[in-house]
Amino acid sequence: MVVIVAKVIFKRVGDGRPYPDHGLSAKEWAGVPPRQVRLDELVTTKDTLQLAALLDEDSTFYGDLFAHVVEWNGELYLEDGLHRALRAALQQRHILHARVHTM
Repeated sequence: MVVIVAKVIFKRVGDGRPYPDHGLSAKEWAGVPPRQVRLDELVTTKDTLQLAALLDEDSTFYGDLFAHVVEWNGELYLEDGLHRALRAALQQRHILHARVHTM
């Protein structure tokens, strides 16, 4: 059932990164300004989620507050932040704030 819901939320559920390694460090990601991205424009790079990450209120305590998205060949790939995107969808929000790196 989660897969059916995910296909409605996201453009496509992927399994892996189809784009080449971008080599961005956490510090370099932090320099990318966040912007709004529609959930239904995202292609996931993971097809599974750790439920603890979704339910953990402090899941962003040690990480970036924004999801990481890679724009490659006209597609937006959700590289990091699947739990944030699903949390937004469960709250009936269609927009996610993400750092978008264009390759």
